[in-house]
Amino acid sequence: MQEQRNQRSAYPSDLTDAQWSIIAPLIPPAKKGGRKREVDMREILNALFYLLSNGCRWRALPHDFPKWQIVYHYFTRWKKDGTWKHIHDARRKTLRLASGKEKEPSVGIIDSQSVKTSKKGGFVAMTLARR
Repeated sequence: MQEQRNQRSAYPSDLTDAQWSIIAPLIPPAKKGGRKREVDMREILNALFYLLSNGCRWRALPHDFPKWQIVYHYFTRWKKDGTWKHIHDARRKTLRLASGKEKEPSVGIIDSQSVKTSKKGGFVAMTLARR
C-alpha cells in the first residue's frame, strides 16, 4: 500500500509521516472475519483532507486517490461509529497535557452572538425593531 502513495505527487493537504504515526493507532482495524483491506487508510485520510482543504465535491476527488465511494464509505462509517469523536478527544487530551493543562476542560464558553435562539415574536418583533 505504501507503493500506491509513492506513485503520485504529494498534495499540500497530505499527512506527513509524523502526523500519520500519531493518527494511525486511532484508526479502527479491519473487521474480523471480513476481507483483507485493499485500501490504504492513510490515503483515505489524505483524500478527506484534500476534500476539506479544497472544498470540492466527493465526485471531484482526483483519480490518484481511492475511489470517492470508498472514501465516502469510510467517512460516514467513522462518523456513525464515533471514530471521528474518538480521534478528536484523544488528540485534545494529548495536546492539553502537553501544554500543562488538565486532560479535560473545566469550563466551556459559548459566544452568544453566534448561537441562534428561538424566534422572539417572529415578524411582529422585527417590525417593531425597525421603527
